[in-house]
Amino acid sequence: MRHFGHISPTAREGLFHKEPCVFTAESPARMLSVALGATLYSPATRPSLADDVLKQAARGVVSMVLCLEDSIDDAEVTDAEANLIRQFAALAARDAASGPTTGSAGDARGEAGADVPLLFIRVREPAQITDLVRRLGDSVRMLSGFVLPKFTEERGRHFLEALAEAETACGRRLFAMPVLESPELLHLETRGDILRGIARSVDKYRDRVLALRLGVTDFCSAYGLRRAPDMTAYDVHIVASVIADVVNVLGRADGSGFTITGPVWEYFRRQERMFKPQLRRSPFLEGRAEELRTALIEHDMDGLLREIELDRANGLLGKTCIHPSHVAPVHALSVVSHEEFTDAQDILSPERGGGGVLRSAYTNKMNEVKPHRAWAERTLQRAEVFGVAREDVGFVDLLAAGLTN
Repeated sequence: MRHFGHISPTAREGLFHKEPCVFTAESPARMLSVALGATLYSPATRPSLADDVLKQAARGVVSMVLCLEDSIDDAEVTDAEANLIRQFAALAARDAASGPTTGSAGDARGEAGADVPLLFIRVREPAQITDLVRRLGDSVRMLSGFVLPKFTEERGRHFLEALAEAETACGRRLFAMPVLESPELLHLETRGDILRGIARSVDKYRDRVLALRLGVTDFCSAYGLRRAPDMTAYDVHIVASVIADVVNVLGRADGSGFTITGPVWEYFRRQERMFKPQLRRSPFLEGRAEELRTALIEHDMDGLLREIELDRANGLLGKTCIHPSHVAPVHALSVVSHEEFTDAQDILSPERGGGGVLRSAYTNKMNEVKPHRAWAERTLQRAEVFGVAREDVGFVDLLAAGLTN
């Protein structure tokens, strides 16, 4: 897999100063946690799930969650589990038919040659983890891990113990992505204790925790709130305060922190259809960038774009997505700009090991070596998996390229 791997090599060469790297499901956890990008959720009840996975992979999706929890009715769980077993078997069969692989989901290729994304199952209860791994049999090789809902120290311990048991049983690495969404985490009087408990729990299983996800919809639900399409999660102060505290305790850059992903964006339209006339005129828009930018704002995308940028400013990386139209904007805004890359390289230059201050190569800011070092390290990690844009390439160019497939 690679980000922007669904566009042609020629197009990538025209967009990137440094192209995104190739990775697989067996790549180091540090790389995969950054590479998750726009994680697309899908109900596990979909009868064409295997086809949907390959279709989304061909459009640039590199991580998906197949959901057995809130996205389906309580009465559908048994049928949804059975459907998952069938769909994973179908994916494994296509993988085997496509030719030799290394046996990892990241190397599996679909009928159209698209790499199968990192696949996670969102369960309801710990017992589902061991049961599903047993029932998946050989097709468990297509699975990267599980999403653990309403995670607290007590509840999370049972999930993580089940994950360790399942991993031993199937003989392959399985990751956990806990979802932080319990009301106790939102409530001020219990937040500190809950956060400290979560920190203890995930630290004990650090090698298995790929990322922490934020359940902002559940946070809003506890107070009967719902943000409008022109508002971001950060405009809802009670939600913003939780995000800040989660990053404060669990997202530190001193080696103790975890990747924390951005909250879901609930609104969507058929943007791809609306964009096609602009995109057909030129792969690089030929001066039509402002027209596409206006179209984005007029079709409820301005709020999403602002929230993605605020996610990054507040220490979050990647995003939970419930509609395919959100994937391209998330990935386009995840690419490191040429200016960011230049600053990060200057800050981490060996001759700057003693600290000091230097003027940016773009002559528009001062780079202070010691305070900006952690930022520079994180920027180069993102550059590795999302690439570095050419100096004259901006967000709209990257978005247009991501939507042209």
